[in-house]
Amino acid sequence: MATKLLSLANIVRSPLNLILKQSNTHINYGNLKKFSTSPIVCVNFFNKLPAEKLWKSVTSVSNAGAKKGRGKGAGRIRIRDLNRGQMIGVGKVNMLWPGLSAPVIRGRELLKQQRLPDDPERMEKLIKLRDSMTKFRRLKLNPIERGWSGARMPGRSLGPPDPVADEEFVGFDTKVLQLRSLLIMKGTLGRTRNYQAMVVTGNGQGLAGFGIGRAKEAQAALRKAKNRAGKKLMHFDIYNNHTVYHDFYTAFGSTKIFVQKKNEGYGLMVHRAIKEICQAIGIKDLRAKVEGSKNLQHVVKAFFIGLLQQRTHQQLAEEKKLHLVEYRAENEYYPTVVASPSTVRTKEEIHKDETLDFIRYVMNDKVILKRKKFPRFYESMPHYELFLKKYEKYRNHEKIRHNLKAEYGEVKSFLNDKYPEEKVETEA
Repeated sequence: MATKLLSLANIVRSPLNLILKQSNTHINYGNLKKFSTSPIVCVNFFNKLPAEKLWKSVTSVSNAGAKKGRGKGAGRIRIRDLNRGQMIGVGKVNMLWPGLSAPVIRGRELLKQQRLPDDPERMEKLIKLRDSMTKFRRLKLNPIERGWSGARMPGRSLGPPDPVADEEFVGFDTKVLQLRSLLIMKGTLGRTRNYQAMVVTGNGQGLAGFGIGRAKEAQAALRKAKNRAGKKLMHFDIYNNHTVYHDFYTAFGSTKIFVQKKNEGYGLMVHRAIKEICQAIGIKDLRAKVEGSKNLQHVVKAFFIGLLQQRTHQQLAEEKKLHLVEYRAENEYYPTVVASPSTVRTKEEIHKDETLDFIRYVMNDKVILKRKKFPRFYESMPHYELFLKKYEKYRNHEKIRHNLKAEYGEVKSFLNDKYPEEKVETEA
């Protein structure tokens, strides 16, 4: 940066004229005329580049460095605005400069240059202000609004889709299943970055759909996927408003899903993406095991295919032309006819190799892989056998106590009805 030195004659003359008028003396300016104006180059590291480029060298990482994994924490370093909190004319020495830090005339009074009392806390305030600019502030979210992993988008709610014409999506909610960045190589533009989003939307009453959107910005991709999901809604039948009609096997690509119907109160023990789909549809009790590829898009598509392929009890009865009978533990396994076909086949019409087991039929003869349970390490030791012999006469006591409390409301003997115990009244 080049600066110019003004001639000393011009600088010194104005204050000296005031002094000469008061003292009536004369000074020769001949020697001052020898000074001339000449440019001087004053360049160093700090004023060679502007502040923006200096901060960029600290906070940014080159493309080659980013590929090698460098500068992962560079995003937390923030630019400090060193001019913030400072005022023109105010420095370490607190001075009043008319025309610079204060008006020349205040009312009818002509202000003069004067020194004001120093502010001992000035530097502390500046340092505190600069430190507040560099602190990395994480995005604070309500715990209910968080996704599967903190503040990331997968698992978070986006609200209902945008209205289509005059139709509004009342009671719908959209959940993000996937948001990822894609690098696409093109011959003309080179490497371009796009975002792909996958969401599911539903009203919790059997109506749901999923959509995939792609755009150059993450928010645009999410909005596009949400609106596509709202335009591709599907209706699913829910058994007793809490689960599916029957177990089923479904697959997409190399992803296999075994879905099991569960009783009320069991909950959702499934993949996290399937859990969001079930909540969007209104399914409350289900168990699903995913085998093979865990590709999220394949998992979602396979589960939707399985839900669309499930049949009601009446459809199954009409398909087999046999009565559909249910056995429940709470009914002491008493057979209950759930559905009956219009025409029933006789025993002679049933082929000997036909599958009559309901679970095998709806699962397409697929069996869930159950891992072999190995015995615990201490079960083969001699002291464990001694423990079982000593514990044999006490092993059912806890279970019996629970049954007695459930049946009679208290722990009492089985012969209590024949030989009732004397009740001792205790005085309070």
